[in-house]
Amino acid sequence: MQILAEADDLPATANVKTQLVALWTAPVFLVVYVIAFVAFRGFTPPMAPHWTAEQVAAFYAEHTNAIRFSMVTYDLCGVMLIPFFMVIVVQMKRMATQSHVFAYCFLTAAVSGATTFALANIFFLVAAFRPERNPELILLLNDMAWIIFIAPVGMIVGQNLMLGLAVYFDRGPQPVFPRWVGHFSIATAVAIAPAACAAVFHTGPLAWDGLISFWLRNVAYAAFVVIMFFVLRATLRRQAVAEGVSAR
Repeated sequence: MQILAEADDLPATANVKTQLVALWTAPVFLVVYVIAFVAFRGFTPPMAPHWTAEQVAAFYAEHTNAIRFSMVTYDLCGVMLIPFFMVIVVQMKRMATQSHVFAYCFLTAAVSGATTFALANIFFLVAAFRPERNPELILLLNDMAWIIFIAPVGMIVGQNLMLGLAVYFDRGPQPVFPRWVGHFSIATAVAIAPAACAAVFHTGPLAWDGLISFWLRNVAYAAFVVIMFFVLRATLRRQAVAEGVSAR
């Protein structure tokens, strides 16, 4: 919190430029994310929750190196979205609201989500660490990895709800974000929320490999990052003009 408070005291030029540096971590992250996503054959298509222990163990034995590469990459680079989210936090603090509560809630949810993502990576890696172990143990680790990766969406939903509310409460003469960003953020939260049911269903659209829990959740999340990248870039340009600095 103190770091964010100190950011407000930066010279205008430094403030905008540091936000731009943080913003451009997003496309770098997405490129790395796609590479790691494609490398793990368990994502394309996703592994089925109804696989037997023998099927899961055979998959890990066959794709051990690819799983390790994918998850080590996620482990190293998954945090790269945090700077991007912090740009959103800084912009939320510029909004004409009575407090920064929405920004701090967004910040907390973003950090919690990154932690959960890291836990899922660890369980995938532990399952691939000894692929020769008892298939039942590999099945257990795989279940934990997938459920932690897909189901705990409360932090993401919270992020988007906080951003949406902040946009609606921004009553300044020149709102930081267009009002449609609030609608889009709420819609993203609604699209992602059903994935919480992945911890319950073994088959169907709500299972961890299903149309809603896996595909809609991940596509909605990626779309949010991509669209907000362009929204933030435009916002930073307006901030630069308003403060008389260059946003290059």
